[in-house]
Parts: sequence; structure tokens; C-alpha cells
Amino acid sequence: MNDEDLHDGDAGITVINPWQRLRELTDARIGLGRVGGSLPTAAQLAFQLDHARARDAVHLALDTERLMPDLDARFPLALRLQSRAVDRDEYLRRPDLGRRLSEQAEQELAAITPEPCDVSICVVDGLSARAIHEQAIAFLDAALPEIERLGLSLGPVALVEQGRVAIGDPIGEALKARMSVVLIGERPGLSSPDSLGLYFTWAPQSGRRDSERNCISNIRPRGLRYANAARLLGYLMREAQALGTSGVALKDDSEVDSRLGDGRQGNFLLPPA
Repeated sequence: MNDEDLHDGDAGITVINPWQRLRELTDARIGLGRVGGSLPTAAQLAFQLDHARARDAVHLALDTERLMPDLDARFPLALRLQSRAVDRDEYLRRPDLGRRLSEQAEQELAAITPEPCDVSICVVDGLSARAIHEQAIAFLDAALPEIERLGLSLGPVALVEQGRVAIGDPIGEALKARMSVVLIGERPGLSSPDSLGLYFTWAPQSGRRDSERNCISNIRPRGLRYANAARLLGYLMREAQALGTSGVALKDDSEVDSRLGDGRQGNFLLPPA
């Protein structure tokens, strides 16, 4: 018998599992019930579906043809670059190659003679191209006005295939940027195959350590809202300029900053994709 709902037909009594109320507030797998010593069939099938969606997100190819027109419309120049991982299989087996630009990408950047800029933005598939497809443009539409309000100049945007977080360092360095923002598809969870991560680095250059970055995680409609993530990014940019650094040296005191509004989430130092 499934103990989520216990019915007594003669007495007309229904006992509801109290965990059901909590399930309305979270995507976490709680209050699933049981049938004997096993999960109910519906819960088991839902798990298998979510697992399949997470796997699909990892292997989904980045749709550059769909994204490039949107980036062209929002930036003075949009670049399409590739890491040294030649395909998805190699990308998953060799994380180190995803952190380095391909020779062709290096040549394309070397051919540009950019003016120094304040902010370099990279849009990277990471471990979930689905997150980029569904969240990147919507987040940029919230973040670009915030960057403009701070009086910061934008360099070319880079759309990177088979990339990891650190690939934003040589790009930002080549574009002479003071700050680098990497938007990347996060490692899919069973309830969040579409989660967008943001990694912020002051003075990007090859060889930066992970501890020198700040991360804003779980940017999506059912996570950290675009507007709140954009305001948090603005906070990090202001503080980085004042301190001349980012990462562990940039303490997140934004919870005392009323301008971030309700629903704010802090920045986390998570293992980069």
C-alpha cells in the first residue's frame, strides 16, 4: 500500500502524508512514499525521466546558429570560438582541453586589435547547453542594463563550444578586459538540467586559480531570478573595482545591501565546470 494517501472507505477517512506540503515548495526528492520496501511506480518513473533529462543536457550540442543572431544584436562584436576539445566525447574525457582555446580560436583573437574594455563576457556550453539555450539571453537582458548603469564598457562577446570556466581567462586577456564574466551551463541535477552558472574574475589572464573567481549559481526561473542575479553581479563588479580583486578576497556582504532586493542568493565558491 502506498502510504502517501491512506484511505478508509468505510469510515470515509483520508490521511495525507505531511511531506506533501513541503514538496510544493521544492523540487527536491522528498516525500516520495513507498510501496512495501520500494518506491511507488510513479516516483520511480519520474526519477528515470529526470535522470534521462540530465544525461541529455550533458550531451546536447550547443546551437550556435540560434544564439549568434541574439548576441550580434546585443554586442558590438560576437565571436564564435572553440576549445581544444574536438568533440563532446573528448570534452567529457579531457577537462583540461576544455580550458584551452583551439589554435584557430587563438589566431582569431590575435587578429583582433581591441580597445581596452571593462567587461568581457563569454557564453560557454559547459555541461549543459540546454541551460545556455534557455537562460543565457534572458539573463543578459537583465545584466546588460546593470553593466551600463555602472558606466562599464563592454568588449566583444565570445560564444564558446566545448568550453570550461577557465577558458574565459585567455579570452578576457586577449580582449584587454579588466573583468571577465563567464556564463556556463552547470552540471545538471535531477531537478535542474537547465541551471546557468556565472563566474566572475577580476583581471583575467591565463593561469588564474579557481579561488580567484566568484560564482553565482542556479540562475533560472525556478532558482535565482535573472534580475537578482544581475544585481548581484553588479555588486561584485563594484566591489572588485574598489578592492582590485575577486574570489576569496572579495567577501560577499551583499545581504546587507538593500539594493539587491528580495530573493537574493549569495555567491558561492563552487568547483568550476
